[in-house]
Amino acid sequence: MGSEWFLFGELSPGVRYKLARCRYNTDCMENQDQLISVLQTAISPVVLISGVGLLVLSMTNRFSRTTERARSLTTKRAGADAEQHSRLDVQIRILYRRSRILLLSTSLALTSVLLAALLIVALFVHYLAAVNLHHVVIALFGLSLTSLVASLVLFIKDMTLSLQALKEELRGQL
Repeated sequence: MGSEWFLFGELSPGVRYKLARCRYNTDCMENQDQLISVLQTAISPVVLISGVGLLVLSMTNRFSRTTERARSLTTKRAGADAEQHSRLDVQIRILYRRSRILLLSTSLALTSVLLAALLIVALFVHYLAAVNLHHVVIALFGLSLTSLVASLVLFIKDMTLSLQALKEELRGQL
């Protein structure tokens, strides 16, 4: 027959919340349901963070391979003849461009993660402290998705350049 602390008030902008001690009654159960709703809302951006984390892992692996390949071709270029020299220059330029694109793409993906984390904080502040952050939440969500989309577009551009580099490498062999 213990009593617990529960949050009172509606989860809507401009409503002040208060903690009140109550026994197991209908008001307390409604407030528990509201708190569960807040937690469920905050979980969606966490899933976004997990997914983008895997994307960033893939991007960093591609970045590492691209920079390592550029270093390898630069070493190979030192002992190449004139024809190979120009072909290697083209490949190195493409790899450098890919590295820059991958760096920007990774930065945008990480920006998306940061914005999603700020979104989670804003959701909790909005719901639990009765601060009207409705527009901030919408802006953070929109910016997070925009950053993610821009990152993915650049990632696709990197794959296109990767195919272009392969075409240059295979030129004359097919």
